Amino acid sequence: MLCSLRVTNLAVVEQANVEFAGGLNVVTGETGAGKSILLGALDLVLGARADRSLIRSGAETCSVEAVFELHDTAAVDAVLEEAGMSPCEENRLLVRRELTVSGSGKTVVNGEASAVQTLRAIGDLLVDMHGPHDHQSLLNPDAQVDILDAFGHHAKPRAAYAAAYRTLLELDGRLRELEGDDRRVAEQMDLLSYQVQEIEDAALSDGDEDDLEQEHTTAANAQRILELAGSALHALAEDDASAFDALVQVQRDLGELAPLLTDAAPWLEEAESIAVQIQELADSIARAAGNVDADPSRLQFLEDRMSLLHRLKRKYGGSVAEILAFLEDARRRLHELETRSERIAELETARETARAEVMATGRKLRAARAKAAKVLAGAITSELRDLGFGHGAFDVDLAPRDPGPHGIDTVVFGFAPNVGEAMRPLRAIASSGEISRVMLATKAVLAAHDRIPVLVFDEIDANIGGETGSAVGRKLAAVAGTHQLLCITHLPQVAVHGNAHYVVEKSVAGGRTRTGIRRVDADARVGEVARMLGGEKLTTVTRRHAGEMLEKAQPDQGMRT
Repeated sequence: MLCSLRVTNLAVVEQANVEFAGGLNVVTGETGAGKSILLGALDLVLGARADRSLIRSGAETCSVEAVFELHDTAAVDAVLEEAGMSPCEENRLLVRRELTVSGSGKTVVNGEASAVQTLRAIGDLLVDMHGPHDHQSLLNPDAQVDILDAFGHHAKPRAAYAAAYRTLLELDGRLRELEGDDRRVAEQMDLLSYQVQEIEDAALSDGDEDDLEQEHTTAANAQRILELAGSALHALAEDDASAFDALVQVQRDLGELAPLLTDAAPWLEEAESIAVQIQELADSIARAAGNVDADPSRLQFLEDRMSLLHRLKRKYGGSVAEILAFLEDARRRLHELETRSERIAELETARETARAEVMATGRKLRAARAKAAKVLAGAITSELRDLGFGHGAFDVDLAPRDPGPHGIDTVVFGFAPNVGEAMRPLRAIASSGEISRVMLATKAVLAAHDRIPVLVFDEIDANIGGETGSAVGRKLAAVAGTHQLLCITHLPQVAVHGNAHYVVEKSVAGGRTRTGIRRVDADARVGEVARMLGGEKLTTVTRRHAGEMLEKAQPDQGMRT
């Protein structure tokens, strides 16, 4: 769950620190108070696009910090491991994002610097956000397929289909390349022949790049290397006052000293060992110096070789391994073009086999979808009846289509809000209030199948009220039994169902507008619900009504605090 959210200098929020509860957290406040800014802050800290115009006027930086407590960290830890970061400790995750006016920024996960892409990947695992217009995604055919497959747990049959479909696309592409007109094929063969010849002439092998750079560094500094090596050799063994000659004298002296002083015997052995080491060191330096080629023509050869390698990397890949992989692929494609009559026949046979596999896996996926569609339609219909559509019906229809990325079916969500009305595609519904409730019903059904722990709803109850608003509140509370919910609402019928209630307020001081947020309990909560019921002029009647609504919404605990 999301434990806390700290916001500094974001838009009209100068400083806000909110600690959230489990279950349903409702956020209310006057229109324009800045309720959605808090959810925008959460979106930002989970990798949304940075808009530096949101930095509070007069401030140099803004920051958002979120703390999560996770029941199971395995999925998040996998993302962190892939990014080369440490796993969560004690089931807690701390993410922080900072924006600056200068354009720089900082993202931190559990105290370690992180890429924004990592935040996005984590956010996809932890939070599912729904803004006022997000219900429009329900109208997207691809989204409808994804919803059905998520509900039916179709990951395996869908993956099998996707693999077969990718194979078919690859074979189609190779056939198109071979079946082109003779002139285009000839041009392609000329290009491939040139590319193969150019790389083969370079005679590359793995390790060339490192060896070449090392040898070039040596050749470019050959004169200095020889000077330094010569100086070292003279000091070690070749000068009259060399270290080796000095040790020869030391050995003579210690040889005479050993019979006279017991301690001197091991000194003599150590001196002899050092002399051997000096001689071996001098020999190693001499051999290495002897291998240094100071010929300018060798340096020119190495520079030409490096220039060739850089040119090949620009054209065929960023490393020798990539260039060699390109070479193998070019050889294969050239061979296919040179023997294209035979290859076309082989590929056509392979394509028919691949198409048969696509259809076979597609039919298995269709059968699974057809079974899940009936259950999903019934489940969403049941949820919609709880949301005010007493005689409404939801339908999930499958229609055949040519093989595509998601299968051989088109999925169409249908809805009939009233008795006697024909089932129509969901996209034909004009009422945003109806679509919002369909979205909530869908989320309520998927909640049991959804592993994302935090759901965020920003005014999903727009354009509804009265008893329907109460039904929406009850449904949100039910979903909150398995998930943590954050819900911005303008409806008192929804607000009274919250496990925790927060009020966003705007104030003006010192010529600056500030937005703050506070949790309200007991009388303060009654007052806020009364404000939502009756506006600014609170009366005893509206306060009593507010108290009754809270008592009715939460009979087991009276007014939750």
